[in-house]
Parts: sequence; C-alpha cells; structure tokens
Amino acid sequence: MSTGPGQGWPDRAGETPDDQQPDPGPGETAAEAAPSGHANWGSTTSGTAENVGYVPTGGPAAAPAARRPNQGESELVREALKDAKVSHETSAAAPKSKPGGADRDWPRPARCRVVTIANQKGGVGKTTSSVNLAASLAMHGAQVLVVDLDPQGNASTALGVDHHADVPSIYDVLIEDVPLADIVVPAPEIPNLFCAPATLNLAGAEIELVSKVARESRLQRALDAYDKDKFDYVLIDCPPSLGLLTVNALVGGDELLIPIQCEYYALEGLGQLIRTVDLVRSHLNPTLNVSTILLTMYDARTRLAAQVAEDVRNHFGDVVLNTVIPRSVRVSEAPSYGQSVMTYDPGSSGALAYSEAASEIAHRNGEAT
Repeated sequence: MSTGPGQGWPDRAGETPDDQQPDPGPGETAAEAAPSGHANWGSTTSGTAENVGYVPTGGPAAAPAARRPNQGESELVREALKDAKVSHETSAAAPKSKPGGADRDWPRPARCRVVTIANQKGGVGKTTSSVNLAASLAMHGAQVLVVDLDPQGNASTALGVDHHADVPSIYDVLIEDVPLADIVVPAPEIPNLFCAPATLNLAGAEIELVSKVARESRLQRALDAYDKDKFDYVLIDCPPSLGLLTVNALVGGDELLIPIQCEYYALEGLGQLIRTVDLVRSHLNPTLNVSTILLTMYDARTRLAAQVAEDVRNHFGDVVLNTVIPRSVRVSEAPSYGQSVMTYDPGSSGALAYSEAASEIAHRNGEAT
C-alpha cells in the first residue's frame, strides 16, 4: 500500500514505529489490524453520522474488550494511576445504559443530582463536557443548571450567556452572599437549560475566600438555600486547579465526573485529585463519590489513545463510561458561535458522542418517569 500523502496511511516519515498502525496483512481487514479493543472505532476525528468515531453504548461493541494475553498496563500509566483508587459501589449497582436514540425523554432522577466536573489538568474537556452533557440532557426532557465556576467563563460563553464584568455572577454568590436565584439565567438556545455565569471577578475569589467564614462550603450553602429541586441536574464546571473554587465545588456536589484526555500527561495528576476527593469526603462532604469517568479527545489514529483508554478502563472498571469523546473540529468551533455542539452541528461525531455519554449518565442512575 502506498504511504505517500493522500494515499493509504499518512506519511510516516516523522513517526516512530510505536506511533504507526500496521497495514492490513494478506486476508486481513482494516478493522482486524486496528489496536486491540478498538476494531470498531471510526478513523475520523469529526464529521457526520456516517463517519462517527465513537462506540454506541447499546451495540455489541459497548463492553470493554478483553485484553490480549500477557498484555498489562504500560509502565508509565501504571505509575500514574497507582494511587488513584475510587469506590465502585455506585457503578456496580448502576443499570446498563440504553442507546441515546432509543427514547426521546430519558429517565429523570428522583431528586436533583449535583455533579461536579473537575480535573486540575487543563485542556482535558471539563467545560466542553459540562456544556454538551448539560445541553444533551436538557434536549431530552431534563431541567438542567450549569454553574460556571471557572474565572474564564468559557461555559457561559458556550451557552450564549452574557458574562461581562457588570453581570451578577457566581462571584457575588460566593463573596457577597447574593442568593443564587438572583444570578441564574436561561440559556437562549436550548429550553430547560439554565446557567449561573462566571465573570473575571471570580479570578480574585481564591484570595478573597481565604478570610471568609466556612470558606470551603459557601457554594454548598448557596445551593442548599436555592430551590434546586426544580432541576434534575446541576452541573458544576471547575477551573483547572485544586484551589478553593474547586474545593467549594467538591463540597457542594454529590457526584464527581472526571474527564480524562486520552494522553499520558492527563493521567499524572489523577492520583492527586483522588486524594483531594478523599480528604473532602473525610472532613467536609461524606456523600461525595466518584460516579463517572469520561474519556475525551480520543484519536482513533494513534495507539497511545487506545492504550490509555484500555488502561483506564482496567484500572477504574465500570466507573468509566462506555462512550468516549473523539477529537472533533465541530466541538471546538461551537463556542465561537455561542452554542454547544448539540445545536451547532447535531450530526457531528462530537455531538453524537456527547449524546451517548449523557444517555449513559441518565440511565445509570435515573429512574423512570
């Protein structure tokens, strides 16, 4: 097979042997030559439903693939994950999810689920996941509130919510004790979806919170004083750090969703995050549990992504969603139009993958309406 640009595999002149996928051998299909456990993955990173790069949760490819004989976790990944232990009580009892298109309205929880989305590593898809999971849940009948706790305000931008300096924001709730109800606004593009916006003022909150009474639980108190029972989900988008803002989110949440990029660097701080969760659980919020791990930015062209995904699944088990999120240009483009990818390009691989992931979350712990 020719390996020149535009023909067959991309030009491999700059790749190491470990980066290259083998050409199919005689009598072997391209799927059989793909990395173990990912034979059914698409090879594209964006596009329409015809070339989606994700595994549907309802199909036979949903179950994690068996490891090849004598294949263990890679040395680096094993080192990164050695201290990252989570409870499997929640996931073990979770029912199997249904395909995203199986029904229009997904099960709604008996009470509001407050889900913190955190990972101190930047660029792993926290905000993207917060916005698109929230949009997908809202589009399937749930009432959803997104609390933007990142000073950059990217979640507010993606939802089309104004968040300039003079807008009442989550900063006022944390520092000035403004009721949460006074800052929550509807997202203009999607019914049932609301946002508590963040402004740049939040950048100084880390310092200002130090002198506040009960500084770690100010968000929890605001949520408790708010009528959050009118929502099915409250998703809290965190900054890329383990400072007081993230601690407030961990104390205020019942569940933790951890997005993990399918690259080695994204795993290095995971043990530290889990230790922080254990400390919060021991001293501040005993009900917090790591309910979900979502693999993001999966690039089906690389063996590294397949290896990381497989190692994370083996290490964390059923806590990891079956669906992973592929790299998608549409997902990156959507915020520049003040939209989630769910409305910007519903047929793209990213939108379909996030819909599948949201369906898993809804069906894992949701109850029939």
